[in-house]
Amino acid sequence: MTSRLALLLLVLLPLAACKKDAPAPVDPAQPPAADAPAAQQASAEDPARKAAGEAAVKAAEEAAAKAPPPVAGTDYVEIANGQPFDTTDGRIEIAEIFGYVCPFCAAVQPIVSAMHAKLPPDVHMVFVPAAFGGPWDNYAKAYYTAEAMGLVDKTHDAMFRAIHLDKTLKGERGMDTPEDIAAFYAAYGADPKQFTSSMASFAVAAKVNRGKQYILGAFTNGDSPSTPTFVVNGKYRVKGKSMDDMFRILNQLVVAERAKKGAAAPAPAPASAATAEAPAAAPARQ
Repeated sequence: MTSRLALLLLVLLPLAACKKDAPAPVDPAQPPAADAPAAQQASAEDPARKAAGEAAVKAAEEAAAKAPPPVAGTDYVEIANGQPFDTTDGRIEIAEIFGYVCPFCAAVQPIVSAMHAKLPPDVHMVFVPAAFGGPWDNYAKAYYTAEAMGLVDKTHDAMFRAIHLDKTLKGERGMDTPEDIAAFYAAYGADPKQFTSSMASFAVAAKVNRGKQYILGAFTNGDSPSTPTFVVNGKYRVKGKSMDDMFRILNQLVVAERAKKGAAAPAPAPASAATAEAPAAAPARQ
């Protein structure tokens, strides 16, 4: 119950974020591990946090249905010539710009997971890991490596738990080496040597750079890039005064995009423990 109340209180707090221009201090002298550390899975999902996320999603949908339409410049920023990051089939895209080491991303992850679990068929969520320097960069590389290996569904939520709850990985509290990170993924079936090799590959570097360009494009109005940030169809960057306000706006923008297509809201997809996407048929967030 305590963790559920803490999450709900956080959602009501003024919006906070991890900024690109204000990274947390790290320990650059942290020596690389001589041997890959022992693989260790993250702790199991906390049912109270999951329930709190589901409750927050429902509250955001209800608020979005009752609130006046979102206002450009106040509730969201229009992105000139914005395009979806990785959705080419006509579905409405919700992109989350995130960082595994970002405590605010970790705080809202139960809400993101709950939204993803009930996404309707016409909505697609993608994740864009921010590479803000220091420990952020290795984790951005790790995300794309895990994605290429088909491990994201099993490891996305678990990575947040490992860093912020279990503290088996340092996140911004130090500098996790590629070997440290690979050991985490090894517990989910990855070969550690293959994983570290992929993290250092040209293909992953290209994906990280593409993500950087997308993030810069989303913040061309002069705002400093920050996480978590949500972008709808590459065209609208969600703002908001608080976490619950952001999710309300996100829902409204999804509904507005659907209305432009002249489409009715489809039924949500069946909830699945393996899913990890975003907003629902009703309103969505940043």
